[in-house]
Amino acid sequence: MDLEERLAVFIDYENLALGAREHLGGMQFDFGPIADALAVRGRVVARRAYADWSYFDEDRRMLTRHQVELIEMTQRMGASRKNAADIKMVVDAIEMAFERDYISTFVMCTGDSDFSPLVHKLRELNKRVIGVGVEKSTSRLLPAACDEFLFYDRLEGVEVPDEDQRAPAPKRGTRSRKPATAPERATAQKVPTTSRRAKAAEAVAEAVAEPAAPATSGAVEPEAKPATRRRKKAEPAPAPVDVTPEADIDVSEQEEEAPASSDAPMEVRVAQTLADLQSSTSGPVTASALKRTLLRKDATFSESDYGFRTFGEFLRFLADRGFVELAAGPSTGDPEVSLPEQGDTSAAFVLLRAVVQESGGSAALSGLKNAVRKKRPDFSEKALGFRGFLQFAKAAEAAGTVALAWDDDADDYLITA
Repeated sequence: MDLEERLAVFIDYENLALGAREHLGGMQFDFGPIADALAVRGRVVARRAYADWSYFDEDRRMLTRHQVELIEMTQRMGASRKNAADIKMVVDAIEMAFERDYISTFVMCTGDSDFSPLVHKLRELNKRVIGVGVEKSTSRLLPAACDEFLFYDRLEGVEVPDEDQRAPAPKRGTRSRKPATAPERATAQKVPTTSRRAKAAEAVAEAVAEPAAPATSGAVEPEAKPATRRRKKAEPAPAPVDVTPEADIDVSEQEEEAPASSDAPMEVRVAQTLADLQSSTSGPVTASALKRTLLRKDATFSESDYGFRTFGEFLRFLADRGFVELAAGPSTGDPEVSLPEQGDTSAAFVLLRAVVQESGGSAALSGLKNAVRKKRPDFSEKALGFRGFLQFAKAAEAAGTVALAWDDDADDYLITA
């Protein structure tokens, strides 16, 4: 634990939020992918976002859910809207660099080149600096000044709309959106939260209850017990009927009960985290490092929720199904964990075709990525160099593997194989 990096995150929120809206087809900024990317790089001990929050009313809940401290920089008449938040952010970062020696890495979430002197000063003070910004709104000077720079639109979990699906970007400086009425907010926020829990439980139950393979040896027998226990525990989960009785429950309570990371099945969460660790570290990944990172992403994670007594037993179960590979580690009980070879782009196209064929020869684009990940949990179109799953599907069509066409009735792309 003493060798872990300690990270402090400073967010120039107006720069990121408006950059996403203007250059990423009007999409809403989400801090979740940044939080996941930083979780594999160390322990985040401070998160601060700077803005005049009257312009970003609807973003506050999302940031609060990620434990981000909101620093209010109210814009006064005659004052510069830009410099007030920037100067406060610089002062706080320098103060923290001097007062908290244990913080080894500063994460500057902005694309503004005005922060380059701050980055240089932090590096003079022997601090590592990671930058985060939207690619098209990031100055070319800033990435070169940082030790590492992450483009927001390239992060895993950021689904950039395709060109023909993009909404017109709002004018700079306008408020987020027209405030929704109370009934609209209740409908928009309560239902997805409940369905997320149901879908997550269904996916986990299906993944664990699904036979590993035509098991021929008794070696798989011990791993079958946890799956049986989990199946019994997860059966009542698909209960959309409970949506009506829960209508009177406060939305904030529902969000606390359903963390965002519960959307993905367990093997997908492990595979994504492991892939991030392998790409960001030079050495092998141990089971203990993997579990620490999973806990950073979701503090409620526990292998016992899936019916396993220890994390090692949980990993052996995934290894038996071919999701991960285990090797002897530096100490007993702490094996090295790695992903099986994913193959090249052509192999990914073949995988897509196989999934579509299993769906009856055609499938809608929405939801298809989850189906692919059921067969290959570590699948990532971004790791193959594609910005989004639609771009990946279009490349598969260009290679002659599948056919892609817009379906007006389904209001979605239809992929056939």
